Amino acid sequence: MIHYHHLVVVGTSHIAQESLKEISEVIQKERPSLVALELDRGRFKGLVSGEKGKIRFRDSSKIGVKGYFFALIGEFAERKLGDVVGVKPGEDMLRAVEEARKIGAKIALIDQPIEKTLKRFSEVLTWKEKGKFVKDFFAHLFRRNKKLPFDLRSVPNDDMIKKLLEKFKGDYPSIYHVLVVERNVVMARRLHQLMKDYEKIVAVVGAGHEEGLINELERIS
Repeated sequence: MIHYHHLVVVGTSHIAQESLKEISEVIQKERPSLVALELDRGRFKGLVSGEKGKIRFRDSSKIGVKGYFFALIGEFAERKLGDVVGVKPGEDMLRAVEEARKIGAKIALIDQPIEKTLKRFSEVLTWKEKGKFVKDFFAHLFRRNKKLPFDLRSVPNDDMIKKLLEKFKGDYPSIYHVLVVERNVVMARRLHQLMKDYEKIVAVVGAGHEEGLINELERIS
């Protein structure tokens, strides 16, 4: 969690029980007038309605073949890891919505449309990098007795997040840039505008985005 002026940024692991507890505690303590979520309108509607939309092959005409396959891998990974820890992907954002409603706070969606992110994958991702990502993903997924450097049920500490991000950036630079850097810019710009209109904001974003968001906010302020 990072405080920046009247903004509180909470980094969440989308499938960790610990994140659900922290989100509740922070929103109840800070009692913000606005809760900002790392979601776009389509994903928000899907989560709230319980009818989470799936990327279908026909969508590849809009987002590109590489974006389509990356989306499939992401959905599969979230589902598998969620089954392991007993938390469905998106429960952290739903908890933030629930807590915001309890205190009468407004909700803002600060992420760019998922279709744009996936299209960017198709534009910048080389087949070589995609092949390496797929190979590494399934090697880790099905490798037995593979110990992770952190507990999936909790949010990794700051040092661990930095190490994981640096490795991810080194192994898959294009994916890192689209998934982390570009979205940090979008979310920071939206938060910058929202901070002009609201006295206190709690932003709930994926762990690993916090520091980049603050750096970008400082750059544009």
